[in-house]
Amino acid sequence: MITEVAQQKQEHPMEKLLRMDRIPHIWCPTCGIGTTVTALAVALEQLELDLDNVAVVSGIGCTGRVAGYMKLDSFHTTHGRAIPFAFGLHVARPDMKVIVFSGDGDLISIGGNHFIHTARRNVDITVICVNNFIYAMTGGQVAPTTPLTAKSSTSPYGNYEHPFNLPLLAASSGAVYVARWTALHIRRLTTAFKEAISKRGFSFVEVIAPCSTLYARLNKLGDGLDLMKFYHDNSIIKHGADPKDIDIEYQSKITVGKFVDIEKPTFLDCLNNRNKEVFGDKYKIYGGGNGHNRD
Repeated sequence: MITEVAQQKQEHPMEKLLRMDRIPHIWCPTCGIGTTVTALAVALEQLELDLDNVAVVSGIGCTGRVAGYMKLDSFHTTHGRAIPFAFGLHVARPDMKVIVFSGDGDLISIGGNHFIHTARRNVDITVICVNNFIYAMTGGQVAPTTPLTAKSSTSPYGNYEHPFNLPLLAASSGAVYVARWTALHIRRLTTAFKEAISKRGFSFVEVIAPCSTLYARLNKLGDGLDLMKFYHDNSIIKHGADPKDIDIEYQSKITVGKFVDIEKPTFLDCLNNRNKEVFGDKYKIYGGGNGHNRD
């Protein structure tokens, strides 16, 4: 006999934050993006934020689909332009928490100039970068994060270009919060997202994630589960490590943890403070308070 309970529709645990009419998603089996989205959804739920004041911005590539799956104000922007779009959104609505969800190619290649200057200005946004070491959606081309000697469709004999160290790039550009975890470290990743979102200023979290369809196949590394086992066996948690010392080499140890957590005036703080000094009482503080209020 079918019971009343059995007839009830089974709810997804993150249904409050996901557009269920668009599920299942397009990502490949064992891709780390879905895990990262779950960690973000759990973080937002645990923070108990007013979801009407949370926005997610994504660009192009596999991670570009994230905005469309989240039941928030979400924006799917053009290639490399997620950060300037988020910057404009933050300035227009400083009361909102703006989260950029991007991939290593979109964020650091065509979007690299936006990344460093937005970090330099200490704009109060959170940037999440899923780093799978390759351009996944467009055919597995070499990316600005592809490790030396790793193979891609455009470097079939092994990459010969030095990759970016993303935490170092973020920290040296001015980010006030910098962390790196893998898609395996789901609880620690969730905590990092909560800390980054709560931080005033430019916060950055790198997520090392498997791409079994292209990166693993081209480098004969097995499937996504094999990559997760590699993360388990080769990740070294080292909070406070100097970002200069955490380069990722091909199939070597990966240093994870929280590397930067500092305080300094945000972009709007500096804007308001300077204009107040110049114009005095004639200047109306933009965003409320000494700068802006994210509480």
